[in-house]
Formats: sequence, structure tokens, C-alpha cells
Amino acid sequence: MIQTAYLKNQAVLTTTDLRLEQLSEQHFDNLFAGINQPESRKLTGTHTVFTPEAVRTFLTGLPARDDRADWAMIRVSDGVFLGEVVLNNLDLDNQSMNFRIGLAKPEFYGLGYGTQATRAVVQYALDTVELHRVSLGVYAFNPRAKRVYEKCGFVQEGIERHALLWDGQWVDQIIMSVLATDPRV
Repeated sequence: MIQTAYLKNQAVLTTTDLRLEQLSEQHFDNLFAGINQPESRKLTGTHTVFTPEAVRTFLTGLPARDDRADWAMIRVSDGVFLGEVVLNNLDLDNQSMNFRIGLAKPEFYGLGYGTQATRAVVQYALDTVELHRVSLGVYAFNPRAKRVYEKCGFVQEGIERHALLWDGQWVDQIIMSVLATDPRV
């Protein structure tokens, strides 16, 4: 049975290089800059340009939620905010959630932070929250992210053709998941 208390009172997760702590108002400046950064918006397929008010309202409401978990990704060596990691779209009946990650700046790409954060959150989702399935979508123009997900145990299930219109071009979305019964990587 899904343990939603672990979503509302999410643990601080640690890896070799990262501390994943509950995303909160203290992360506003870095989160706001990151989610409005052009490359991050493209990789996540986000057309919306977020306002400060919308982001503050979102962050204020997070601690009371038991239907999602949002972590700030902090580099242990110097306390730098690297991005966010999210479990959302809770489906209690089917014991599943969606996974999403966004690095705040292109200079953080390709350094292993995404892999560490993904592994930690997937482990938390399957072992602590006791989900059966964690799924995600990754756009075809982001093969680096697809490779990270594969390294963390996600399996490609299918393709949503022309799921995103970006800069006048249609882009496919690759659907992936990891199950509690899958071998751990």
C-alpha cells in the first residue's frame, strides 16, 4: 500500500555529491531562474514563462501536499542549487507516479548529477513510498536524458508521436517506466 505520509514528510536524500531536500520558499531565486532558463524550458517542453507570483504560490503550498514530492538538488561540496527533482501525478489506484527532473543551468549537464538524483528518488519512490510504477516522458531531442533514465532502470514503453510543437517542429515524446519488480540497476 502506498505510504503517502512519505510524500508529505519527504526525507532528505543523499548521494555521493548531492543533498536532496524538500523544495521550499528558500529556493525561490534559484528555482525561478532555472525554470525560466531557455535550455531548461526546451528540454522539459515548457512553453509557459512562470511569474514570480506563480512560483511563490506553488512553493508555499508544497509542505502540506501528500500527492507529490519536490526536492531541491543541492551540491554537497559548496551548497549550490543544481535543480529540482519531482514525483507528481499520484495515482493511488494504480500505485504509480510520474518522475521529472530539471537541472537549473546547462553547465550542470553531463556531470552525473541527474543520474545520482534519479537513482535516489526512484529508490525512495519504490522502496519507501512503495509505489509499483514510476513513469516519465522524455523528448526525442534529449537523448542524454534518455540515457540517464536507462542507466537508472527505466525501460522504453512507447512513443507519443508529435507530442510537442517546439520552434515550429514536431517532437516525439518517449514514454519510459520502472517497476518495483524490475531488477535494480
